[in-house]
Amino acid sequence: MSKKKGFVNDITDIDENFAQWYTDIVLKAELADYTAVKGFIAIRPYGYAIWENIQKYADESFKKLGVENVSMPVLIPESLLSKEKDHVEGFAPEVAWVTIGGEEELEEKLCVRPTSETIFSTMYSKWLSSWRDLPFLYNQWCSVLRWEKETRPFLRSREFLWQEGHTIHETAEEAKKFTLDMLEVYADVIENLLAIPVLKGRKTKKEQFAGAEATYTVETLMHDGRALQGGTSHYFGQNFTKPFDVKFQNRNGEQEYAYQTSWGISTRLIGAVIMAHGDNRGLKLPPYVAPIQVVIVPIAQEKGNVLEEARKLEGKLKEKFRVKLDDRDNYSVGYKFNDGEMKGVPVRVEMGPKELENNEVTITRRDTFEKVTVSLDNLEEEIEKLLKDIHTNMFNICKERMTNKTTVAHNMDELKKNLEENQGYVKTMWCGSQECEDKVKELTGAPSRCIPFEQEHISDTCVCCGKKADTMVVWGRQY
Repeated sequence: MSKKKGFVNDITDIDENFAQWYTDIVLKAELADYTAVKGFIAIRPYGYAIWENIQKYADESFKKLGVENVSMPVLIPESLLSKEKDHVEGFAPEVAWVTIGGEEELEEKLCVRPTSETIFSTMYSKWLSSWRDLPFLYNQWCSVLRWEKETRPFLRSREFLWQEGHTIHETAEEAKKFTLDMLEVYADVIENLLAIPVLKGRKTKKEQFAGAEATYTVETLMHDGRALQGGTSHYFGQNFTKPFDVKFQNRNGEQEYAYQTSWGISTRLIGAVIMAHGDNRGLKLPPYVAPIQVVIVPIAQEKGNVLEEARKLEGKLKEKFRVKLDDRDNYSVGYKFNDGEMKGVPVRVEMGPKELENNEVTITRRDTFEKVTVSLDNLEEEIEKLLKDIHTNMFNICKERMTNKTTVAHNMDELKKNLEENQGYVKTMWCGSQECEDKVKELTGAPSRCIPFEQEHISDTCVCCGKKADTMVVWGRQY
């Protein structure tokens, strides 16, 4: 057993086999499990509770911007999908088709939605008539299906949960602004809920969404230095509204096509939380997304009134926090400690006869394992401060990692060397040609992550071809 593991025998060492460590965490922390259908997972209650907290936080942010939730069909006719050429070509390899309904062969194939731009556009063409109707700010929470060849729980499942927002606007300027506003919402979700710093920027044309004029991204960096795309927001212009005839009478009384956006985050963010924060004791959850923020473990619960007082404490703390009393009588205290740590509960409160006698409890924080003794009289205030501090500490650890794993390269030799010796983000200059972009990926296995909003001048020449370049791009291997 690795010394780094300590008492944990059931998960692979994080630095020996990161991929297996990840799978072990998903299963042992009871986030998800494999099903009888290859490439499809069952999300267990604890994993789904994390998603519910992400969903709640994001949905409230959407609504502050005026977004309303709707529901669209899961099946899309082939004729609709084919209306936007780039879009259908981009998704064709991943589409699953329904050809039989009951015992009857369908007159037209129906695809199981990989995304819903086409069905939203079809409905918008029916509902829109005047500029006075705009904007339409709609979103749906649903599942989508993409026939991925390689799957991994949460990161690349064939079916996954997500939200997809689809809006139409009166002007290009308004639509472009909304696209960037949604990217800021995603940055807020990932940084202030999930405690993971993001890199914001625009995708290159090669990496942008099929059918988009521009795709913007929030990128995250995992423990092993690989990037994970946290969320994307797309400006479509009129690329969908024209083929789907989404037009309105403008302020001059003329017919005009609307301007469209699309944006989404998914259960992939659960994978990001696991890989950005977890350690050899298991999952490590940021406090504000954790299904259980505080676990109370009674010590010698069979003695005196320990269990009774622990239940009273649970009731009191539940008014402010998400709390669980672990009063199972068929497990040892040590097992309960390990179980809470495996599931990443941010704060553990220990209460036994000695603590009760002194009107205090012992608190252990999951991020640092630091223990402190706290009076019961000001326990709530101390927990509130502790949760805030844990979030900040977890964010700063990830921020420091991102800083340490971000390097600069002036040529291909440096780029390859950096990725091999310190896998992470690599900043370079780029001439803008897809030929160079393809070459970098071919030689390093690292596609472009984005063209960061915050540009730096590293040199005057492209990292690949050596020609004049004035754009900085960040590269990185990805999940």
